[in-house]
Amino acid sequence: MPDQTSSVKSQNQQTLRKIFRYIRPYWYLVILSLLLAAVTVALTLYVPILTGRAVDAIAGKDLVNFHTLFALITSIAVSISVTAAAQWIMNHVNNLITYRVVRSLRTRAFEHLQELPLSYVDRHPYGDLMSRIVTDIDQFSDGLLLGFTQFFTSAVTILGTIGFMLSINPWITLVVVVLSPMSFLVANFISKKSFTMFKKQSETRGELTGFTNEMLGGIKVVQAFGHQEEAIREFEEINERLSGYSLKATFFSSITNPATRFMYSCIYAGVTIAGCFGVIGSMLTVGQLSSFLSYTNQYTKPFNDITSVLTEFQNSIASAARVFAFLEEAPETPEPADAAELTDPRGEISLNDVEFSYTPEVPLIRNLNLHVSPGQRIAIVGPTGCGKTTLINLLMRFYDVNAGSIQVDGCDIRKMTRESLRSSYGMVLQETWLKSATIRENIAYGKPDATEEEIIAAAKEAYAHSFIMRLPEGYDTVITEGGENLSQGQKQLLCIARIMLCLPPMLILDEATSSIDTMTELRIQRAFEQLMKGRTSFIVAHRLSTIQTADVILVMDKGHIIEQGTHEELLKKGGFYANLYNSQFAPA
Repeated sequence: MPDQTSSVKSQNQQTLRKIFRYIRPYWYLVILSLLLAAVTVALTLYVPILTGRAVDAIAGKDLVNFHTLFALITSIAVSISVTAAAQWIMNHVNNLITYRVVRSLRTRAFEHLQELPLSYVDRHPYGDLMSRIVTDIDQFSDGLLLGFTQFFTSAVTILGTIGFMLSINPWITLVVVVLSPMSFLVANFISKKSFTMFKKQSETRGELTGFTNEMLGGIKVVQAFGHQEEAIREFEEINERLSGYSLKATFFSSITNPATRFMYSCIYAGVTIAGCFGVIGSMLTVGQLSSFLSYTNQYTKPFNDITSVLTEFQNSIASAARVFAFLEEAPETPEPADAAELTDPRGEISLNDVEFSYTPEVPLIRNLNLHVSPGQRIAIVGPTGCGKTTLINLLMRFYDVNAGSIQVDGCDIRKMTRESLRSSYGMVLQETWLKSATIRENIAYGKPDATEEEIIAAAKEAYAHSFIMRLPEGYDTVITEGGENLSQGQKQLLCIARIMLCLPPMLILDEATSSIDTMTELRIQRAFEQLMKGRTSFIVAHRLSTIQTADVILVMDKGHIIEQGTHEELLKKGGFYANLYNSQFAPA
């Protein structure tokens, strides 16, 4: 248990140091906030002195000093007004600090998401990543704002109050100071318990977000297979755990306030008794006792505020720790300082003794060798899981090879910039992706400065123009998130139009026409014929009718090229490809 406590404390300290690094650029606002807190506290603490003097000015029959009383009331009114103005400005400054820090953190998190290797994204649920970037940063924001708003003021109030109380009576002040540590012990015990629960709450919330996101993405499949009851049961199990952690976190955080209030009531009672004896013994005036009791209240209130902030801050720290853990994930392998820019590629591609596996214990591609001449069309076929898509991922450098090398125009792709390599490929995948924007913006995604004429020409070449013109707003029609207001085939045509517009020097077509009807597919194939002329092209296909004109067909199985040649050559061999072809086209 001590080791666990020490580990939690060390983790909290590390997280706080990271938070301070994000706060550092706004040091001038922090100093301003501290100065305003000091002004607020000084004036707030000065008011009880004035109040005590006012009490002494009227404490006695026929001894009311109206002139002094009016001057004191005026001073109190001015102090309260200035305090209110300083507090308003301080709160605004604290908001600026908090939301600028959160903006920087969220921007950095999103930028880091773009830098992470695809392997990391593949290993983590999308919902969990979304939870870290959105929900966890929001939780962190709430705790940080409370920290700035209350912690600074409370800390200065405690120090200032002790100073004022010492100036009135050191012995009674000693009663307050001696009894205070008990409240710290109570708060410390509760904060440790609440941190553990808030951490588990944060992690489970991310799990629930990921599961909900997964179920929403596949709601049609869930309903088609009648999996609703199982999905509900799984959701309820995660939700039950989240509810349990949330309840415990709330319980521990909620007992902080009454527990500390009880301690402070004991302190107040002790001061009252000691003060009454002080008045009887002529050590204090009635006005001074009034001031002292007011200071006792003001002294204990910041402790209550701090303990309340600490429990919320535990939630904030737990959320921040998840965000920083995400930010510390290793980005893609850095490009060398002298990385070359791939300009005007000819399209000569060589794979030399390439080996790759997603996990070391499950080998996938081994000793793969391939040479592609400029302008060749390379078709890749084979059973599911044979390594077709993996080969595409390696060509695009979404993953790096474990051994061997891939070269473009004689240069190892690890020695060139990823941006120049990937921009040299045009890719159409079986899984379409369109952003929530207009049809026009989606087609021009890879060429934002394209003219209207170029966009329309690309759409016509992809046979998308006619259906676009039938939409309510034509090219200005806004596609909903995920393209749910379009059919799968229409989304595929827009993705093809996007490539038609860019005209990249190399192409990757991964089941590019799988969601398109036969008649449209024939027209698209003719468009692709024009597009592929003079361009090195890789075509992944299950339907062998789409690859019969390829210059070379690679037949893959278990990460190896087991056959290669033209369509006619492979049929004559009567091997794996011939069996695949006959299974699709031979009469039943």
